[in-house]
Amino acid sequence: MTPEARRRIEEARRVWEARALTPARERSPQRPGLFATSSGAPLPPVHTPADTPDLDYLGDLGFPGEFPYTRGVQPTMYRGRFWTMRQYAGFGSAAETNRRYRYLLDQGQTGLSVAFDLPTQMGYDADHDVARSEVGKVGVAISSLEDMQDLFDGIPLDRVSTSMTINATAAILLCLYIAVGERQGVRADRLSGTVQNDILKEYVARGTYIFPPAPSMRLITDTFAFCKDRVPRWNSISISGYHMREAGSTAAQEVAFTLANGIAYVTAALEAGLRIDEFAPQLSFFFNAHNLLLEEVAKYRAARRLWARIMRDRFGARDPRSLTLRFHVQTAGSMLTAQQPENNIVRVTLQALAAVLGGCQSLHTNSMDEALALPTEQAVRIALRTQQILAHESGVADTVDPLGGSYAIERLTRQVEEEAEAYIAKIDGLGGSVNAIPFMQREIQESAYRYQQEIESKARVVVGVNDFVIDEPPPGHLFQVNPEGASAMAERIERLRRIRDRDCAERALEAIDRAARGRDNLLPLILGAVKVSVTLGEICATLRGVFGAHQPSVVF
Repeated sequence: MTPEARRRIEEARRVWEARALTPARERSPQRPGLFATSSGAPLPPVHTPADTPDLDYLGDLGFPGEFPYTRGVQPTMYRGRFWTMRQYAGFGSAAETNRRYRYLLDQGQTGLSVAFDLPTQMGYDADHDVARSEVGKVGVAISSLEDMQDLFDGIPLDRVSTSMTINATAAILLCLYIAVGERQGVRADRLSGTVQNDILKEYVARGTYIFPPAPSMRLITDTFAFCKDRVPRWNSISISGYHMREAGSTAAQEVAFTLANGIAYVTAALEAGLRIDEFAPQLSFFFNAHNLLLEEVAKYRAARRLWARIMRDRFGARDPRSLTLRFHVQTAGSMLTAQQPENNIVRVTLQALAAVLGGCQSLHTNSMDEALALPTEQAVRIALRTQQILAHESGVADTVDPLGGSYAIERLTRQVEEEAEAYIAKIDGLGGSVNAIPFMQREIQESAYRYQQEIESKARVVVGVNDFVIDEPPPGHLFQVNPEGASAMAERIERLRRIRDRDCAERALEAIDRAARGRDNLLPLILGAVKVSVTLGEICATLRGVFGAHQPSVVF
């Protein structure tokens, strides 16, 4: 835009404000409300081309499937095929969860997403003393190859893409999945899916870490190298902003801290001797979808553009696949309310719409009753149907980047990008993400506190919580995990240890111990161990003996 064109628009805006806007406000005062982004930046009542005067269409937007990928990572986007519809699920035993997976696939789900229980995430078997009260509570319990085989019984792994939300024990779960594939006759190079494998956000916001940062990063780069050579269709990491947003970050912080962590992983892989275009095409991302629809759409577009420039300009990536930010979205668990849970259907629909308008590659929609318990079959079916209605009935998937060119969207995209760039520069100045963990924690805590104050003051209305409240009976018909399941799973793992080849198991653990003390890639040895029925807890105990356990610093 020329300076003269901008001047004319700004002058016309001043005239409009004096002639139309101000008298209208005097007749009907502006309603109460924040009128701000999640970062607190004020939103004007209307946007014009003058809000993005330096926007270069070809340089800043371009076309879908081309640098800088602002408008999408594929030329056709959903006109080619819809996003993968995943419903995050897992509870109790592997056999119980398998039945839920089969139900979801029968209902039209197109990919699996595995939720693991806390003992599995923290590296304990189902029979460990510290684990028994939590076995199967918030996800499925997986201790051994036999459990993993039950989890995917009757599900052809060469035809289903699987996402596994697992971090500290990600390398072990990936090896278990590969071993199950082999038992099905499916080679590792035919498996497709994602392992989250993002430990930095665990230190920042979530807490399911085991080892200190340095050995944790080694496990991640070992996974990068292993997947490059053995599992080429697998996403070796899902760099996650979701949990930081759940902890209270703003949209811009979510982008900044996620990409800063991505920079740390890329740097570690390069230092481990990998070449950028060997592993970068297997990187993927995981974002949240919140309620401010326009800001969320802008967030995804800004993240794509920023990552493409980081990979090209900072790291010298040349393969177009290395430049594309491919991402999964989950609707916001923190936005679900226990009060009037049916309202959550509407919230999830808005959030899912933002993800689709923003160009996600896969999507999970939360169930309406998840603020109360694990979802019932009816609730999870409604959540899946929400995606299917968006895909087949709304028309939003028929046009690539349908909000592109909107003055408001383009200004918000630039705004998120600029805020994220400023945060990344601060993190660089602190020496990178590992050193900046306390800084990121403080920023998230301050944002979460501000958000809570807005709710308590009713500056931000949450329907059914601080306004439009009703008397309602206690919820009924909630899903419950079998209370006898933990004991049965503990007995199962104890029985496995009695019948397996003890000498093979001991030799496999000794090999892992030696490799952990050296520099050899650990994943081939972990894969060999799980094949001879070494358990997840035994592998983690061996690695703890070498690596130690992370002791967090407390930040207030």
